[in-house]
Amino acid sequence: MALPRVTSPHTKGNNRTQRVMLLVLAATLPGVIALTWLYGAGTLINLIWASAVALGCEALILKLRQRPVQFFLRDGSALVTAALLALALPPYSPWWLTLIATGSAIIFGKQLYGGLGQNPFNPAMIGYVVVLVSFPVEMTTWPVPHSVGLSAGLQHILGIASLPDGWTQATALDVLKVNKSLTIDELWANPAFGHFGGIGSEVVNLAFLAGGLFLLHKRLFSWHAPVGMLATLTLMSLLFWNGSGSDSHGSPLFHLLSGATMLGAFFIVTDPVSSATSNQGRLIFGAGVGILVYVIRAWGGYPDAVAFAVLLMNLSAPTIDYYTRPRTYGHRKAERGFKLGE
Repeated sequence: MALPRVTSPHTKGNNRTQRVMLLVLAATLPGVIALTWLYGAGTLINLIWASAVALGCEALILKLRQRPVQFFLRDGSALVTAALLALALPPYSPWWLTLIATGSAIIFGKQLYGGLGQNPFNPAMIGYVVVLVSFPVEMTTWPVPHSVGLSAGLQHILGIASLPDGWTQATALDVLKVNKSLTIDELWANPAFGHFGGIGSEVVNLAFLAGGLFLLHKRLFSWHAPVGMLATLTLMSLLFWNGSGSDSHGSPLFHLLSGATMLGAFFIVTDPVSSATSNQGRLIFGAGVGILVYVIRAWGGYPDAVAFAVLLMNLSAPTIDYYTRPRTYGHRKAERGFKLGE
């Protein structure tokens, strides 16, 4: 009898992959509810379409690789990738944008390297960066909260008609980035701004914070990476905060509650595959992401930077692991260099 050749992580044990993925999906529910309340059914449509594309691409590539399709589809990893992408994309994104993002995530971010557990980069961030670089206008234009009806949204998704100008707006991070003359107080009169961060994104970030704390309570990951990211982002924004001047890059609270900060801190940098492995390494990894997020937001070419920061730190993860590898129990710490003949 021929046994199927499958790789880790396996589906046995108390923390089997499927259970972990289902908990992650459950933790995204507060964010899904907040986005649906703000933008209507657009986020739900993104989720359904991205999930279908992710499962279809995964099944196709597994079939081509002659791998057991049902075994790997049941682990839920493709659905988590699809969910994270759908929540990061603007509601009512055109169908082809979601297709390109999700297909790139599954094919180039995951299956190209051998599947779950072998990808050096976060698949969802690969898909996000592909469409952000290729279609920046579509990716930085969000609907105005409580403005888009289902009929108009479906027409926009299918490419039949675009949303009216009054129903779309640039994100708060984008408005702040291109600002050259207005003070922060004057900018806050812009409809894109809310009380502390971008309008709507404040509620969404708090919702993802609640979901992330749920995962932390369930001990699906340690606190090191999220705390490292949020602490350094707060410190950087505090150091370079210029009050309400026109050259201000925003307050710490603005950066914490704008863009994809909380989604990145609790659902992206905690990825056990593409992040560092030791607690010290995770802390360094998260800190690096926080620094890069602020640097790119303040002085880079893109308003939000979580995806770029995570991918850059994914490149650094092996080096971080090398220098933060814990000492094996019962062994002394290795000395630098060696003697000839030893």
